[in-house]
Amino acid sequence: MSFAKGQNPHHPSTGSSIKVQPIRTKTAIANIKKILADKPRDLCLFTVGINTAWRANELLSIRVGQVQGAKPGDTLELKQSKTRKYRMVTLNRPVVASVHAWVEQAQVSLEADDYLFCSQRRQVLTVPTVNRMVKAWCAAVGLNGNYGSHTLRKTWGYWQYKRGTPLPLLVEAFGHATQQQTLAYLCIQPQEIQDVYEMEL
Repeated sequence: MSFAKGQNPHHPSTGSSIKVQPIRTKTAIANIKKILADKPRDLCLFTVGINTAWRANELLSIRVGQVQGAKPGDTLELKQSKTRKYRMVTLNRPVVASVHAWVEQAQVSLEADDYLFCSQRRQVLTVPTVNRMVKAWCAAVGLNGNYGSHTLRKTWGYWQYKRGTPLPLLVEAFGHATQQQTLAYLCIQPQEIQDVYEMEL
């Protein structure tokens, strides 16, 4: 099959979809962080990704100057690639720590205008590259299933749901139209919804 110039051969055809999974265990998250311990850029990307609701291309738009010197509780506002609206996110402790570690340990001296997630040649990473990276990380810790760049934000939403964050807030964070859309996006299974009602008061 041939593809038109500029067409992404990995993009699903009209009417079809490829659903990637969130990371559903804290052990897998910890293990991925462990294998990335000596790769501060990749650890930063993973940590920021699973602690925010930003898409991969939004993560890749972050410049060093936007987060350099950030403290837990500071906010960062990025334009959403899909809606073109700005979304503000509060930076938590793991995000700030991973950003500082990457900027301080980078093999090249990163300037304020450099993209945070760049190569040694200071070229910004691409979404397909991030997709391959996430797949490799998940495979390395023994996760079975389909994983990719959307796994990062889905993991954030999945664990927010599990901790009891109100679903309407997640709908707003993801920019979805309905609660059903958000549940489907996060791959929430019927059994998991049933478990919500098992708490006895």
